[in-house]
Amino acid sequence: MIRFILLQNRAGKTRLAKYYIPLDESDKHGMEYDVHRLISTRDPKFTNFVEYKAYKVIYRRYAGLFFSMCVDLTDNELAYLESIHLFVEILDHYFSNVCELDLVFNFHKVYLILDEFIMGGEIQETSKKVILTRLAELDKIET
Repeated sequence: MIRFILLQNRAGKTRLAKYYIPLDESDKHGMEYDVHRLISTRDPKFTNFVEYKAYKVIYRRYAGLFFSMCVDLTDNELAYLESIHLFVEILDHYFSNVCELDLVFNFHKVYLILDEFIMGGEIQETSKKVILTRLAELDKIET
């Protein structure tokens, strides 16, 4: 199960945080700080998996952003690494070459995309085409 998802820039500023477990605000900020400190200082030659407390953090860096997922120790790392890449591909297609400012100014759309993709800490849909079709339908309703 996914415990939380974080999108952070190189400076450690959290651009998106989605928690699937109940936590206090102080615990959330502490975890965000710890995760950023863990992954930003790692050598790029190392794997994109790191143990954190009783969990595992899977992350990828795209340009100036770190996409991180905290999952159970027994979960499949490669599946989550691939799901991070799929999420980035969907964002890239939806925003036509996504950048950090798209995430900041359209955070409600990013959460919508994330909710179409992951629900309750479990991956629900793995087809980029299905997700993008659903997002197009929701955009039609919105306008």
